[in-house]
Amino acid sequence: MPAVLSLALTMVGVLSGWTVTYGIGEVVILLCLLLVAVRTCPAPWAAVCGVLNGVAVLALPGRDTSDDLVLTFAVLVGAAAGLGGYLRTLDHRRTVAVAETRRAERLAMAADLHDFVAHHVTGILVQAQLGQMLATTEPDRLAPIMKDIERASTEALSSMRRTVGLLRDTPNDDTTGPAPAERRPSGDLSALAGLVEGFGGPAGPKVVLHREPAVPDDLPHEVQAAAYRVVQEALTNVRRHAADATEVAVDLTYEDHALRVTVRDDGRGGTRIPHAARGGGFGLVGLTERVTALGGDLRTGPRPGRGWEVTAVLPTVA
Repeated sequence: MPAVLSLALTMVGVLSGWTVTYGIGEVVILLCLLLVAVRTCPAPWAAVCGVLNGVAVLALPGRDTSDDLVLTFAVLVGAAAGLGGYLRTLDHRRTVAVAETRRAERLAMAADLHDFVAHHVTGILVQAQLGQMLATTEPDRLAPIMKDIERASTEALSSMRRTVGLLRDTPNDDTTGPAPAERRPSGDLSALAGLVEGFGGPAGPKVVLHREPAVPDDLPHEVQAAAYRVVQEALTNVRRHAADATEVAVDLTYEDHALRVTVRDDGRGGTRIPHAARGGGFGLVGLTERVTALGGDLRTGPRPGRGWEVTAVLPTVA
């Protein structure tokens, strides 16, 4: 609309011979609209709006025949359109990178689900074979075997129900994903001690793992895997962005059928590793995808005074 109005005023001035002045504000507004249109509008509208705004700017010197600014305005129009196109390219690359990160996280969760269900189904098969053998010889021993089968079946079905929704928008014929050997190990709560110990080391910050006794050992597999990934990504970010941290605290608490994972550091962020080693910056994107898929909540932010905090709340009941 501003471009159309500007063109209309220019046409009125040219056709009627009236003097219709323009100011730097009109030029700036039209150039800004040109940049925004090229950057954010859908492709057809970006072309239409970009051409309208560009023509409106180039037509401004026509209001005053004494102005010889067509070349200058043409350079400004080209610069605004080029900058908008460059920013549009960056936005597209980031959108693609975020989508790929989320897809990779979903595939990783699918691999976790496969391994977990395969483990339980194998156990169910063995228990069923044992039950068939004992049915005729020692029937009194069948009760605990049937309970084990029931428990394993319930856990497997629960994990499938909580995870299968993630696969509904993943193409079945896509074979471009990472090879099995390239997938990250998911880990569980029992592996956190080794993760924390390996992160600290003699030259690293002091890392303290505190797990409340109320945290159950038999939490759903996908919840444990997500908790492990939260701690793993938080520790990785400490190393990348707060290498001056001297102490990191990892806390696991359990309340109201939800596991709360908190990672805190005391770094100021002033000491950082080289830029090439910091990664692509999409770790939290995939982590958020995994946590929210389980119905949980992930929050990150600075601590009062100094340091950073990552908190994830993971429901353990579907």
